[in-house]
Amino acid sequence: MKVRWSTAAKLNLAEIVDFIAIDNPRAAIQMDELLSGATGRLADFPNSGRQGLLAGTRELLPHRSYRIVYDFDAGMVRILAVVHTSRQWPPVEHEGDH
Repeated sequence: MKVRWSTAAKLNLAEIVDFIAIDNPRAAIQMDELLSGATGRLADFPNSGRQGLLAGTRELLPHRSYRIVYDFDAGMVRILAVVHTSRQWPPVEHEGDH
């Protein structure tokens, strides 16, 4: 099964790594490897994450601070978001947001 990252998820990961790198570049590399490695394993074990809070999604927590939100079908795992566990998930839409 292939793994494809959404544009939003790629941006999430880049922001996480950049933020960690401010104080600890080595830890940033390790977190990138941890999160990327976890998504790579989803190709073989797509059901390994728990049922997600959004219908049709699953969530994997490879680190206590980060949640990987994804969905999958017969041939593809789609990484939808990488979210810090302290953040509201799913995001709340405010009136006027589109």
